Amino acid sequence: MSEINWGDLSFGYMKTDYNIRSYFKDGKWGEPSLETSETIDLHIAATCLHYGQEIFEGLKAFRGKDGKVRVFRMRENALRLQASSRGILMQELPVALFEEMVRKVVKVNERFIPPYESGASLYIRPLMIGTSAQVGVKPAGEYLFLIFVTPVGPYFKEGFKPTPVAIYREYDRAAPLGTGTYKVGGNYAASLVAGEKAHENGYSAVLYLDAKEKKYIDECGPANFFGIKNNTYVTPKSSSILPSITNKSLMQLAEDLGLKVERRQIPEEELATFEEAGQCGTAAVISPILRVDDVDEGKSFVFSKDGKAGPISEKLYNKLRAIQYGDEPDTHGWVTVLD
Repeated sequence: MSEINWGDLSFGYMKTDYNIRSYFKDGKWGEPSLETSETIDLHIAATCLHYGQEIFEGLKAFRGKDGKVRVFRMRENALRLQASSRGILMQELPVALFEEMVRKVVKVNERFIPPYESGASLYIRPLMIGTSAQVGVKPAGEYLFLIFVTPVGPYFKEGFKPTPVAIYREYDRAAPLGTGTYKVGGNYAASLVAGEKAHENGYSAVLYLDAKEKKYIDECGPANFFGIKNNTYVTPKSSSILPSITNKSLMQLAEDLGLKVERRQIPEEELATFEEAGQCGTAAVISPILRVDDVDEGKSFVFSKDGKAGPISEKLYNKLRAIQYGDEPDTHGWVTVLD
């Protein structure tokens, strides 16, 4: 598509040729169908509109130097979608159906997959909503699962460059025993006010403390947190954190590089001991953290004095992207190469 400036793509929505849909009705999932329409015909009493029965995923497809298209860890996304379904009592989608639909929708939109040298990728957005018409708080009996795709550039406009984040104690992202571990839209809605406040004050994101004690690092609004010190990759353990597939991958790569990996509670004051820190997720892979400002306490924890990412963060970032694009061997079986 010569009219698309692949190197200048932002992280946003662009119309592509097809999306793919499957409906759950009468106790079973229907055959997937390709659609060109960008809209959904939805009943005004659908449970997704009134009681928040909505879950989603995010993954990417990459075009390699060899011209082949690779999808990164789609089985993990299928399993996490099932976990989210169980978390808010939605119908589980079979892994095989998820994978079939990802393959089909990527294939029919192949002309929108950015070329290798652009550094961009095809973002894949699976979405499930409760569609039953009902008034009364109970699970839906019918569901729509769909996937659309869109070519994207970096999530943060700065790309792989350290940015500052803020701690605001007056906001919580998710309750300890709530829906924080599930990828539901409500978690992101709950982060919008704090996120906009952060952006207005020059921060890329909010770093949330745990909602119960306000003592431990939880996660950033759109991503998991990690810190590096003493050749160790440290990331929070919490009952309200989304299990990031990117973070899971980085933990494995950190071990491969000879680092120790610790998933545990991280007291806020421990930020002062980290040599590097970052946010990680599908959209950004790694967004290095320049500093964390505890706005309420008037404290700052600085991780980059020269405005550059730390060496371990950079090594992990390059390693993961090399696997995604097929530049390095996929020793863990993470990548699906499409025919």
